[in-house]
Order: sequence, then C-alpha cells, then structure tokens
Amino acid sequence: MPALDDRIDPNNTPPLAADASPKELDHLIAACAFSEAERTAVYHAIETRRDVRDQFRSDPLPEDLVRRLLEAAHHAPSVGFMQPWNFIMIRQAETRERVWQAFSQANEEACLMFEGDRRAQYQRLKLEGIRKAPLSICITCDTQRGGPVVLGRTHNPATDVYSTVCAVQNLWLAARAEGVGVGWVSIFHEDAIKTILNIPEHVKIVAWLCVGYVDELYDMPELAVKGWRDRLPLDKLVFEEGWQDCEDM
Repeated sequence: MPALDDRIDPNNTPPLAADASPKELDHLIAACAFSEAERTAVYHAIETRRDVRDQFRSDPLPEDLVRRLLEAAHHAPSVGFMQPWNFIMIRQAETRERVWQAFSQANEEACLMFEGDRRAQYQRLKLEGIRKAPLSICITCDTQRGGPVVLGRTHNPATDVYSTVCAVQNLWLAARAEGVGVGWVSIFHEDAIKTILNIPEHVKIVAWLCVGYVDELYDMPELAVKGWRDRLPLDKLVFEEGWQDCEDM
C-alpha cells in the first residue's frame, strides 16, 4: 500500500491534482496497486466470507476487535458523504430473546410460503444465530441525515440504503479477516424490531447481524452445500452494451 506520506509532487502534478487547491493537494497520495500479498488477502477475505447461521461460540469478542469492525464499517462509501448508518449493539440475552421471538414468528410465516420438499428443506436449516452469538448489531439507515437535499441522492433516494449496505459488507469482510463469523438475519417484521429497540419511524433497519467467534466455516456457501441453490455462472450475468435475453436462472 502507498505510505501516507507518499504525497503528490506539486511540481509534477497528475491531471487529478492539476485543479486542486493547496489544501486539497496536501490530501492527495499516489495511487498504486497493493502488493501481491495484500491483494491475495483482500480476495481471500471476499471469497471465503460466509453467512453463519448456527455455529457461533458463546465467548465474548474483545472490545478492541469490535471497535475495529465498527471502524471498518464506518469507512464505507456513502452518497454525498451522508454516512446514514448507526450501529445498535445488543449483548443482553433478554433483548436477543425478544428479537428471536419476533424472528421465530416471521420464520414460521416464511416457511409456509414454500411447498413440499422445499418446505421440508427450509425447516432443516438451522437459524439460531440470534440466540447463540454473543453480540448482535442492528445496522440502521437514517433517511433524514444530511438534510432534505443530499448530493448524489437527488434522483434516487434509495442510495442511502445502498450506502448502508456497503457499511455492512465492510464489517463482514473485516470480520472474516479477524476470524469472526457474521450472520445476516432478514426474516422479521421491521416494526416489531423497531418497537423492541425504540427506533424512530424515519430510520430504516438494514441489517441484523449476529457476530461471534466460529471454529469452522463452510468452504462454499452453506445454501449451496445443503442443496438450496448453486452459484450462478458469472459469464451468464455479464452483458455488453445493454441488456440481453438470458435463460431463467
């Protein structure tokens, strides 16, 4: 990685720096590729990240580690530098049990949406992260942060949620690098969780993450291992110059 003091030479400025003010120029550093070892580590974290549903250990995470994960999330890109996220930390078993009850009700509803073998397969999936993981993080999106007009959000207001999802992914990849498992719970009625956590109406729940140490991870996505769905071929998902007809996937 480039050193923080590897500043742009003002006497030989590239196009990006040509119009920069002296203050801005002081914050420009040379862009370069990571070392081979650093690139390998980044791609390894991406390719081995897994959604953990059940295999959490109960021992708590060190506070300095949790802080690193939150810092990684907080360094996500955001529309208009809006930074719409908040991180609600849930450690108390009583709170997690109330959330699990809300999840359990929604999970029963979800199960009934499938039929036959698919329903039986769904019922075999273990979804116990809320109870097992020592830490849950509810990541929210404040739709009013930054005021009524936000740069880049003027024509697509959903970009605040997209930004918050980037924060989720940053945290997830950092957790993988730290040997920490993460599971994203999405089966619940948002109003039920808002009531439990006293979340304002204008704030959206983007992710409920179960976070904790794990001893093992699957070498491929769990839903692929258990026959729910396979990874789609990348070549069928890449189009050139516009949309193309493709088979139902």
